[in-house]
Amino acid sequence: MNDFLVWVCVLGPVLLAEALLARYEVLAYSAGWRAPTTELPEGVPYARGAAPDGPPDAYLVYLDGIGKRRVRDTRDGGQLVKALIAGAPELRVLGQVQPYSPLADPLADRPVWVWLRRHIGLLLFLHNVMQIFVAADYRYRPLYNRAVGSQIVTQLRLAGYRPDSGIPVVLLSYSGGAQVATGAVEELHTQLRSPLLLITLGGFHNGANDLTHAEHVHQLTSAGDWIERVGTWIFPQRWRLFRRSGWNRADRAGKITVHRLDPATHLGSHSYISPEAWLPDGRSYLDHTADTVIALIRARCSATAA
Repeated sequence: MNDFLVWVCVLGPVLLAEALLARYEVLAYSAGWRAPTTELPEGVPYARGAAPDGPPDAYLVYLDGIGKRRVRDTRDGGQLVKALIAGAPELRVLGQVQPYSPLADPLADRPVWVWLRRHIGLLLFLHNVMQIFVAADYRYRPLYNRAVGSQIVTQLRLAGYRPDSGIPVVLLSYSGGAQVATGAVEELHTQLRSPLLLITLGGFHNGANDLTHAEHVHQLTSAGDWIERVGTWIFPQRWRLFRRSGWNRADRAGKITVHRLDPATHLGSHSYISPEAWLPDGRSYLDHTADTVIALIRARCSATAA
């Protein structure tokens, strides 16, 4: 019991501080106190993959899970992005978007957070977790969607995307990145008028965002992914009872297709992006995930060409 009280006394104030900090960013954006960052660090391209001298088959924007802390990193060291670029050189891939910063300010590059990362690394994850719940909160969701949606639009423009070009934009999201991806749909449609394809990988989101302007949503999941299941339990808009939620309307419209990646898990050595866990056919879980994503995008591009 004493240990429990200690944890409550320590984590309680920390979680409260994180909740306030998470709200500050979206309010600072909406009030115009700070402008979102648009420039990338020296040596970081706005897109990788297909050469910029011609239009790619599609633009793919990768929105990582809560491990995203800076422009360069992802939870798996960028292995999924690298596998997608290697397996589908016809795509132009963007992995620099900051899903958990309405101001596009990488968390790990801020002076205070550099110290915290070295001493209390858990706070980095708590910060991003809180950002997911801010993005899902009905009071802040429209502001958050517009902020990160505009960030994605800016990065796509800098990577060479032209509005009304008809080139598909694919939002590939991992875990909590799905909350951001579903929220960005309206802003991308308004500013770019691009065909939008969503692919969620272990998606953790509240199901409230309007998906009217998404062509299709491919839900990559697994029976071993308990974190995604938690999202379907705790957010009422994911329940079938709430028929008017954005997710349920899209489901009834036939826009959501579920793809099983069993027996992968959400985290750990057997996760969707693990290069060390193997399927009976000899492919790693990472290869299986990358192959599935590439096949879905190519099927969409082939349908357009036909």
